[in-house]
Amino acid sequence: MHWQLYLLASVPLAYFIIFKYIPMAFNVIAFKDFSPVLGPWASEWVGLQNFQRLFSNPVFVDLLQNTLTLSFYLVLASFPIPILLALALNEIGNGWFKRTVQMVTYAPYFISTVVVVSMTILVLSPRIGIVNEGLKLIGLGPIDFLGEPGLFQHIYVWSDVWQTAGYAAVIYLAALAGIDPALHESAKIDGAGRLQRIRYVDLPGIMPTAVIMLILGVGNMMAIGFEKAYLLQNNLNLAQSEIIPTYVYKTGLINADFSMAAAVGLFNSVVNLCLLLTVNFAARRITGKGLWR
Repeated sequence: MHWQLYLLASVPLAYFIIFKYIPMAFNVIAFKDFSPVLGPWASEWVGLQNFQRLFSNPVFVDLLQNTLTLSFYLVLASFPIPILLALALNEIGNGWFKRTVQMVTYAPYFISTVVVVSMTILVLSPRIGIVNEGLKLIGLGPIDFLGEPGLFQHIYVWSDVWQTAGYAAVIYLAALAGIDPALHESAKIDGAGRLQRIRYVDLPGIMPTAVIMLILGVGNMMAIGFEKAYLLQNNLNLAQSEIIPTYVYKTGLINADFSMAAAVGLFNSVVNLCLLLTVNFAARRITGKGLWR
């Protein structure tokens, strides 16, 4: 009996049980009028009343629209760019230049969200930001980028792409490294150029990895990062920056309406699960690859 392996596996297993599965039981407060004094099990049962309050809330449609729009935008932007970056790096023959580009694109992944937001605020500042300084040089007035609701999603998405594209590209580089070199040699013998080899050898070779990454990306759509949205949020861009995670925080922790916050979070999770299953089903029908197959 390899008890060492079981001991090693017990640590992540315990993590998921304690911090993921056990908290699921406390979703019951979404169906109750939760009282911290009585606890989640003794609190009064109200059924679907919290969900009725959520769906009848005038801000619900805007919350859902903002969350879905930002999530779809993030997936559409963050999915192809790492693939293009990985394909470009894979074609670079100069080892020093390739390693430099990898390091420069990979390093932002290790910067904390708070630091990224601080950098974004400073770069886009109307008074001292480098972007507005550049606009002044060409005769344009300063722009309050974070004060424009229509610019919030662009700022959020492209700062996220800058931070994560290099990390995601490493996964595709690993998939490219697993492609049989004989396929490239055969393609060269048949007269295929570089772009043709990318199209007919590299892209099919990384397609299973790309499908899994897309499914996981869609599966995390509704779990879009709370920290960055909340830190970039202000009274001027609230119309676009208020999403479900920030609303749950304000409702549950600031307003202490724990039952309502649990109902919103549970609704968010159900929508996320439906999106995951739908995309996984579509990917399996189209490509024959999925999370469980």
